[in-house]
Amino acid sequence: MAYIPNTSDDRRKMLQKIGVERFEELIDNIPEKLRLKEELKIPDGLSEFEVLKLLKEISGENSTAEDYISFLGGGAYDHFIPSAVSHITSRPEFYTAYTPYQAEVSQGTLQTIYEYQSMICELTGMDVSNASMYDGASAAAEAALMTCSMKGKKKIIVPRSVNPLYLSVIKTYCYGQKIEIEELSIENGIVEPEALQKKISSEYAGVIIQHPNFFGCLEDVFSIEEIVHSSGGLLTVIVDPISLGILTPPGEYNADIVCGEGQSLGNDLNFGGPYVGILAAKKSLIRKIPGRLIGKTVDINGRVGYVMTLQKREQHIRRDKAVSNICTNQALNALSACVYLTLLGKDGIKEVANQCIQKSHYLAEKINSLDGYKLKFNNPFFKEFAVETDNEPGDILEALYKKGIFGGIDLDRFGIKNSLLIAVTEKRTREEMELFVNSLSSIS
Repeated sequence: MAYIPNTSDDRRKMLQKIGVERFEELIDNIPEKLRLKEELKIPDGLSEFEVLKLLKEISGENSTAEDYISFLGGGAYDHFIPSAVSHITSRPEFYTAYTPYQAEVSQGTLQTIYEYQSMICELTGMDVSNASMYDGASAAAEAALMTCSMKGKKKIIVPRSVNPLYLSVIKTYCYGQKIEIEELSIENGIVEPEALQKKISSEYAGVIIQHPNFFGCLEDVFSIEEIVHSSGGLLTVIVDPISLGILTPPGEYNADIVCGEGQSLGNDLNFGGPYVGILAAKKSLIRKIPGRLIGKTVDINGRVGYVMTLQKREQHIRRDKAVSNICTNQALNALSACVYLTLLGKDGIKEVANQCIQKSHYLAEKINSLDGYKLKFNNPFFKEFAVETDNEPGDILEALYKKGIFGGIDLDRFGIKNSLLIAVTEKRTREEMELFVNSLSSIS
């Protein structure tokens, strides 16, 4: 059956309209040797039953994440996701819900976003959260734009303890705005407050830090906050939301903006996406916050309703007044985070965070005791830590992979030689960690 609706007469008329006689004239600029000379050898079609059978056979050759023990981190983590999360988010009223532009037909979607915002505010200790960003990196970049817009300045300090991939996205966002990103060197894996004090001045709009940082280390956020605010700048903190089950929330040490990756809140690893970016701020910054913001109100009959509010996007107002070109949010992923937080509650999040700390420190001590391995930094850390090794990290990871272990990230890709970044979540068992340690000790 042919699926080309144009007849020979149709094609002749179209060619005549554009001033050529033959189709071949349209491809004169393509070298003769590159042109197809014979028909493609496409096999005969299959029935639906045969196609499904073939695809299942092909997919059976794939390995799945469950076939490996994962110690990967660097911004995406293998946390346990309760089965109820996917069951709830797969309901048609959520999975195929209507866009929130028309409040009268999308109250369910608007309410779930409102609940998500409320939970993020409670988790971070901030006044207001938006409906979510695309991912943690875009949230951090939008925070940079917010900072400069609020302060009317074009310089920001970002220490090298921030995730290098986030830093790359921040630079990309800021390039067109001619915002200057100044990197701050670190010592022993963290920001030295004295170095920041020497670097910062009233010329800078603010500082973006990560806590826990890219290496898993905990920054001296209280000292950093005093230095940043004494210079008149804004403080943005990139967080791991799971860590807030046990660490002081940013609102309590006077952060101005909080962002982070929400993948760990009930979202699968998904080969790198889609994810969900967290962005929350003080109330004073509410008119600078990008993306969607859902508010709770009442109609003329006193019934509770939810609406999009304070919209500062180029879709709704003049472009020169828009604070961002972010036009949407990761609603389904944000819903997963909302359901996850609801299921676990305060005690559950605290328990997950505590298990991450206990298990990561247990593994770190075991690895540190091996010949040829040592912890790269001696600062407190949350669930991630860097290890120096006498062996080639790439060879180590390849050997571990053959044993069914994702052994971490080779930091050589970020310019740090002979080092691995290892993450441990609540899913890792003692047996899995012992296998990891024994496998490391057997690699020469």
